[in-house]
Amino acid sequence: MVTIEGLKKQYGAFALDVSLEIPAGRITGLVGKNGAGKSTVIKALLGLIRPDGGKVTVFGKEAASLRAADRLKIGTALSNSGFSAYLKLEEVVRILAKFYPDFNETAFRRACEEMGLPFGKQLQHYSTGMKAKLRVLTALCHGAKLLVMDEPTTGLDVEARGEVLDSIRRYAAEHEDCSMLITSHIASDLEGLCDDLYLIHEGKILLHEDTDVLLSEYGLLRVDAETYARLDPRYLLSRRPEGNGYLCFTDQKRYYAENYPGILIEKGGIDDLILMMTSAEGRTLQ
Repeated sequence: MVTIEGLKKQYGAFALDVSLEIPAGRITGLVGKNGAGKSTVIKALLGLIRPDGGKVTVFGKEAASLRAADRLKIGTALSNSGFSAYLKLEEVVRILAKFYPDFNETAFRRACEEMGLPFGKQLQHYSTGMKAKLRVLTALCHGAKLLVMDEPTTGLDVEARGEVLDSIRRYAAEHEDCSMLITSHIASDLEGLCDDLYLIHEGKILLHEDTDVLLSEYGLLRVDAETYARLDPRYLLSRRPEGNGYLCFTDQKRYYAENYPGILIEKGGIDDLILMMTSAEGRTLQ
């Protein structure tokens, strides 16, 4: 398990203060608007920045003190692949083989061919989608015990996204002790991939929930002002004015369905979670 306890980082007026866990054998999603603190969490986890406080533990050790051998057990898919744009994929293969003791060259080459990545072309001539595929395949190629992926499907069309997500699922199934942290702006990717989700906003964790619970128990209530006044507020997480009534977000939609016959209840997803929980208007309940 990877743990982040009271992680603090200050950038001007922005203050990060979060705690979260990334269990072994689970895919954890980190969602939130741009500027919420997702990238800061990832950089602290990978030891790329020095926190102002708190503790980050990876493989039972503080992240800042990880040895080189430990860092080789971490796979990353970040915005930059780390390879020179003038390299060809064939040269990248040789670098990976020298750098990672557990590099699976056969599987990597096969995956690259299946995803249409040309070995003889320089990376600078790769499309945005090709670069995104390469970042993910590089993260998966060496038996990592921790995978950290920041927007891994950015720039991919629907078919390519499916290929990448399937490769991540296969890796998770074949490496049951691997911890994964993934961010994405594409809600459907996380809904069909992650075991649990953290919502971060303005440097704070607003909510943590298992994905299957989020999709089955959370929902939206559309009610007029009169009905809203009669609602039991115990299970309302947020609300915002809408027309002559309110749109409410709840984690107990079954309760309202059973106790308020005729109420309009809609499925709540990750996009709804972000919109309803991060707007100042939506988070204010009366």
